[in-house]
Amino acid sequence: MLFTPTAMIIAQTLLATPIVVALVHRAMAPLWAEYGDVMRVDGASKSRSIRELFRIGSGGLLTAFLAAFGRAIAEVGAILIVGGNIRGYTRTMTTAIALETSKGDLALALGLGLILILLSVLVSAAAFLLGSWATKH
Repeated sequence: MLFTPTAMIIAQTLLATPIVVALVHRAMAPLWAEYGDVMRVDGASKSRSIRELFRIGSGGLLTAFLAAFGRAIAEVGAILIVGGNIRGYTRTMTTAIALETSKGDLALALGLGLILILLSVLVSAAAFLLGSWATKH
């Protein structure tokens, strides 16, 4: 399984999961303390209560998942360890940047870095636009 896309996905998941869990817990714990028991007393099931709290705390959830995305998109070390840098198979944008930098092709590395930053900004902007649209509807 080493040097496969599957290994890379597992590594990214292991790196991002603690961030998501911590940030989701931080956003949801106060909401549960404030609204959870009230919803349960009103007859909502536990799953219905959790679903409603996720809706109320959607901003915190968005922040958690964007933090995980940022962590995953910037990762180089774990990807190099478990996926290598096999052209056309396990090469990612960050490993390509590291490779081009080590080869001395700084212009290409900088160009790839700018593309990576642009992608990250576009994903963040789209997520926030979607989040603000969802709260209005």
